[in-house]
Amino acid sequence: MASKGMLRIGGGAGFSGDRWDAAVAVVETLARAGGPAVLMFETLAERTLALAQLQRRDNPDAGWEPSLERFVQPVLARCIAAGIPIVGNFGAANPRGAAHKLQALAASLGLGTLKIAVVEGDDLKAALPPDRLAELLPPSLRDRPLVSANAYLGAQEIAAALRGGAQIVVTGRVADPALALGPILAHFDWKADAWDLLACGTMAGHLLECGAQVTGGYFADPGFKDVPRLAEVGFPIVEIHADGGFVVTKAEGTGGIVNRATVIEQLLYEVHDPAAYLTPDVVADISQAEVVDLGGDRVEVRGIRGQPAPERLKATVCYEGGWLAEGEISYAGPNAAARAQLAGDVVKQRVHALGLTPLALRRDLIGVTSVFADDAGAWWDGQPPPSAPDVRLRIAASTATRGEAEAIAREVLALYTCGPAGGGGVRTHVTPRLASDSCLVPRQWLQPRWSFAE
Repeated sequence: MASKGMLRIGGGAGFSGDRWDAAVAVVETLARAGGPAVLMFETLAERTLALAQLQRRDNPDAGWEPSLERFVQPVLARCIAAGIPIVGNFGAANPRGAAHKLQALAASLGLGTLKIAVVEGDDLKAALPPDRLAELLPPSLRDRPLVSANAYLGAQEIAAALRGGAQIVVTGRVADPALALGPILAHFDWKADAWDLLACGTMAGHLLECGAQVTGGYFADPGFKDVPRLAEVGFPIVEIHADGGFVVTKAEGTGGIVNRATVIEQLLYEVHDPAAYLTPDVVADISQAEVVDLGGDRVEVRGIRGQPAPERLKATVCYEGGWLAEGEISYAGPNAAARAQLAGDVVKQRVHALGLTPLALRRDLIGVTSVFADDAGAWWDGQPPPSAPDVRLRIAASTATRGEAEAIAREVLALYTCGPAGGGGVRTHVTPRLASDSCLVPRQWLQPRWSFAE
């Protein structure tokens, strides 16, 4: 990747639950275009990583993205044939385990032994002693069993692995834009303190990181923001140049749309301060960015500036958070909403009478009010529900113990015969909860590194 010409980066996934076939059209577009290109998979949300840590705790060989093979298998042979490296954070809690799985996949496809690099060093539980780890949590939470503690690494190790000839780079927790910035650094050999350029590369990665959100997926709102062929929405491709300017487009022959509005929406997505977007590699300033619609699903972005990288890195800590009890039951026909509201009152009163002490108990009438309700139930008490032909009552309770959660779920089940009238379709579920918190840690606490998997 020594050429200084334009680099294309395609987004193959925006989260763990994304479509398994989305990358196919992206790779075909990159291969037909020719020239240097990289395929990026972003599959690692905060909760996803915590669940992966739990899986690895039960099985040391587990802990990587469970859909890894389904994501990569459709495109691996084509990427290898076309010389398109793959970069993905599907290593989650076990990057080496993911690398071994990918090597086995390559062998099954007759591709031989690949050069697969892993980036490690984000796991604070492995890097720090227990007393230092405890400092990451507020004092009131330090008695909670810690499931995971991971810092967001930057792009430098990804870039080094690609310079070293890696065909696939597997990471754990890195900042999402770093999955694109790493290949950009490897391609253009930008210096680590070229802040304006690093900011451009970071925001290019930010536009790619959520997959189809920038190509019309999260943008669509019928009658207001219509998106053609949404069922066939294409995933994004960025074409970036040595001066940091880039164009956002999408896979050829796909549905969706790339225009000034879709790009601006994603540019601002999860950005707390447009003038100072903190990442491990740079502080990006998009307040003066120029976004120009070139037509034909092509949008140019220029004018992004950068400032020196922050001294501390964001880390996410996840800890055991008790239990969640969920129960649902449907009511239909005349007076359905009132019967559902009465059922919710019955459950609340029963919970109190049994001496159960949930940390929170929420009652929602799906179809009447749910998204904008609140755990305290302030909307509920004393207000008659609006009429609705059918509603579904949902009870959700957070508890300290599994026993209490199961008892609350059983009270929803008991509504079948204990009333009110006409309830049906009961579903209950009890699951352990994970809670999370974010903090900042000094860079010197971490030793990011890369190496080729055996």
